[in-house]
Amino acid sequence: MRAIIGQEFRLNLKSLLIWALTVGGLGFICIMMYTSMEGDVMEMADSFSQMGAFSDAFGMSTLSIATIGGFFATEVGTVHGLGSVMFAAFFASSMLSKEEDGHTGEFLFSLPVSRGKVITAKGITILVNLILFTVICAVLYALGFVCLGEEVPISELTRFLGSMLLMNVEVAAIAYLISATSSKNRMGLALGMSLVVYVYDIMGRVIPDMKDYLFIGPFSYANASEIFAGMDAPKYSIPVAIVVIVAVTVATYIAYIKKDLAS
Repeated sequence: MRAIIGQEFRLNLKSLLIWALTVGGLGFICIMMYTSMEGDVMEMADSFSQMGAFSDAFGMSTLSIATIGGFFATEVGTVHGLGSVMFAAFFASSMLSKEEDGHTGEFLFSLPVSRGKVITAKGITILVNLILFTVICAVLYALGFVCLGEEVPISELTRFLGSMLLMNVEVAAIAYLISATSSKNRMGLALGMSLVVYVYDIMGRVIPDMKDYLFIGPFSYANASEIFAGMDAPKYSIPVAIVVIVAVTVATYIAYIKKDLAS
């Protein structure tokens, strides 16, 4: 198993660094832009907070963008949320299916290793990469606050990135199941799924009839504006996420172990 983990980590290191430095770098740039935009942002803050559905969708009615915390939550929160969830879907969607698509499965499964161990090893690789992605972004965001001479909001930043990591694990678990049930690369399907859950969250914050069902989506407990405003996540959102992760992981093992692998 360790050989598989090491091999997958080496193969995906470049992609990890590109995604993490791109998303984290964009967040860092957004933070650094706060000083140059501070005057204009203070003038626009009241207007943005009164734009009804638009303000609700992007958290501008919850937190003032005139503060560094509010600016980070609305701007960097959106960049990190979309970037990280797409990375999770991208990374997990081909982890198993690439063995059949690239015809490397014949070699892998000729080794003295069970399918269950392959799933576990590749799953660990996904989890480690998601953690490293989060850590790299955290360092860049903290560096941004330090460069501006602002105090790093450790508590809020930790809760935000922790919630985002859980969300990424949930999305990656679903993408991993897609990979386990397909013999072709379904990256497009997985990326589309990640965008759907983002749009679902925006719609849930705009359409009154959907607000009671917002907890179903993973973005419900990882909303940066609510976290930086000190608000709690929707009541059932985190338990639902844990149930989804467990159920989808079990389904991945069952589907892949019973699957007839393409030659």
